[in-house]
Amino acid sequence: MNIFKKTIFSVLLSLLVIGNVNADKIRIGTEGAYPPWNSKNEAGKLIGFEVELAYTLCRYIGQQCVIVEQDWDGMIPALIMRKFDAIMAGMSITAERQKAISFSQGYADEVASLAVMKGSSLEGLDTSAGINLTKPNAAAKKDLKTLTAALAGKTVCVQTATIHQNFLDSGDVGKVNVRTYKTQDEVNLDLASGRCDAALAAAVAFSDYAEKSGKPVVLTGPTFSGGAFGNGVGVGIRKDDTELLKKFNAAINKARKNGDISRIATKWFGFDASM
Repeated sequence: MNIFKKTIFSVLLSLLVIGNVNADKIRIGTEGAYPPWNSKNEAGKLIGFEVELAYTLCRYIGQQCVIVEQDWDGMIPALIMRKFDAIMAGMSITAERQKAISFSQGYADEVASLAVMKGSSLEGLDTSAGINLTKPNAAAKKDLKTLTAALAGKTVCVQTATIHQNFLDSGDVGKVNVRTYKTQDEVNLDLASGRCDAALAAAVAFSDYAEKSGKPVVLTGPTFSGGAFGNGVGVGIRKDDTELLKKFNAAINKARKNGDISRIATKWFGFDASM
């Protein structure tokens, strides 16, 4: 009986020690498949703008970071189920997502764009350089009509459960054949192979793919922001973790003031996408 009690005590003590160790760490979920926001190198190590920024923010908070890999379509459920404490995965701040989780202030702007293969009939669409859909002006409304006519009957590929899919499903550019994929890598591959007439994602995701693969992928039409595309990219946090939210907001302010976000964004994107 004494041996049994000692065993139980040892197990409880071990769990307490583990709990105390993890209490000093912030577990951050990321996809690892959305370069240059987050990806993996040849050795399988998680890298990218958000991975480097996560370590920087944790340093300002004064706690250690642990980066946890998570499939995109299970990202918010995994956060709620406490698989990790925060999300940094190119996740735009939208009203729909804010029903389930909280967000920090935005740290970067994920400007979206359509992409096609060079020589496509959709290349060089006659539109503005960029449109904001929060309060679309006359020029933006004209561009949406141009896109509606151009994309009619076309197949547009997107990653599932993204703002890009939401936009195409909204009807703002008419009825489009939307083909969804689990990862952005799959979108890129099917665009390059001709299974998609066009694809929609963050503009930098296509630029990164074109540069690394050598494929003649080009952007077309306007860049998109606002509306269905949200209000920048932020750290996703459970609604009850109000103290952690305050810590991330304070850390983002410090990182912005010291130029860290601008520096890291320029390193990974080739330009300053910080907010």
